[in-house]
Amino acid sequence: MKQLVAAGMLLALNGAHAATQTVDCGRLLDVKSGTWRERVSIVIEDGTIKSIGPTTPGAGHIDLSKQSCLPGLIDMHVHLTGETAPAVEAYRDRLTADPADLAYRSVKYAERTLMAGFTTVRDLGAEQALNVSLKRAIAAGAIPGPRMFTAGKSIATTGGHADPTNNLSHFLGEAIGTPGPSEGVIDSPEGGRQAVRARYKEGADLIKITATGGVLSQAPNGQNSQYTEDELRAIVSTAKDYGFRVAAHAHGAEGMKRALRAGVDSIEHGTLMDDETVALFKKTGHWYVPTISAGRYVADKAKDPSYYSALVRPKAAAIGPQLQATFARAHKAGVKIAFGTDAGVFPHGENAKEFGYMVEAGMSPIDAIRAATVNAAALLDQPQRLGMVAPGFAADIVAVEGDPLRDVKLLEQVKFVMKDGVVYKKL
Repeated sequence: MKQLVAAGMLLALNGAHAATQTVDCGRLLDVKSGTWRERVSIVIEDGTIKSIGPTTPGAGHIDLSKQSCLPGLIDMHVHLTGETAPAVEAYRDRLTADPADLAYRSVKYAERTLMAGFTTVRDLGAEQALNVSLKRAIAAGAIPGPRMFTAGKSIATTGGHADPTNNLSHFLGEAIGTPGPSEGVIDSPEGGRQAVRARYKEGADLIKITATGGVLSQAPNGQNSQYTEDELRAIVSTAKDYGFRVAAHAHGAEGMKRALRAGVDSIEHGTLMDDETVALFKKTGHWYVPTISAGRYVADKAKDPSYYSALVRPKAAAIGPQLQATFARAHKAGVKIAFGTDAGVFPHGENAKEFGYMVEAGMSPIDAIRAATVNAAALLDQPQRLGMVAPGFAADIVAVEGDPLRDVKLLEQVKFVMKDGVVYKKL
């Protein structure tokens, strides 16, 4: 333990940003206008951007004069405390892994995400509020990772997606006990209110609900509605009292419509949205977070009879392939879109593949980048701090070689990463 604490302190000291530093960029993307500023110097003080102007070479400058610089990327849907694994390994972990086991593994997932250029993430659900602890460790400088906004434990209904006791044997179920609001499982409006307050107590930044069935839960239906509207309204109204936004996992159209009418801020996945759902998105102005990467990954793995369980495999085969086409429809209709991948369903660090999938489906490269910068920052309520390289913003800067507005897949090869003025990945 002493060695671990010492290592954390050393990392925090080494990661401390210089009081004043300058980054020279060959060009810098203005994400709002979609244009490049050529040969600029970014002056940073205490982790915040002070000014941007024409390049003024000097000793000690960080030289990115041959690179294209962008704001740090934001992924609005990740699960950093776990990662996909074949069914046998997943079941073993479910029954034998302690919270400490999962916590130690999450360190490498967080670092891998940061090194891929994602300086901010929204973590939408972890057992034992492990994502809250991970957030605190990163913020303290004990381990490298992205800035985190966390939902703590996702809120589910009994037997619903995110009920951790789904499909356990009677004997094991008795040993584990019946989860309630404190564990994120509810069955009434009052239970929903209690679950929100429990997330506040555990240090969450927002609320995540599972409004419909899901693909990877050990339950037969991946799209059925799992809340009454009274339950949803109780959760959302209580969340607003505590200053929380609410993200709703949803695949089925009816569950999405109930959630949107109740006032959730974002729908995650949205696979089977219909025209009425699209109209509700437009009417309410709420956000859609597509997670195409997860859909592509589970659809591919569903072809392997040994990867997922017999309950999961047909859901993955039916729902996964539809996400990209749904995204295309929503984008064409003008639904507000923020970038999110569901990393953890696929290997962490591959988040940037989502850009290519978005562009394949008809979005322009600059709009895909906006989804992962200014749009995501707006959904995080951080529009004056994150999502842009501009004076007064956090010094989150990534760099690539070439022009991602011509080839968005270049974002899968980030060469430089700075977060809050600290360089984590050097050329």
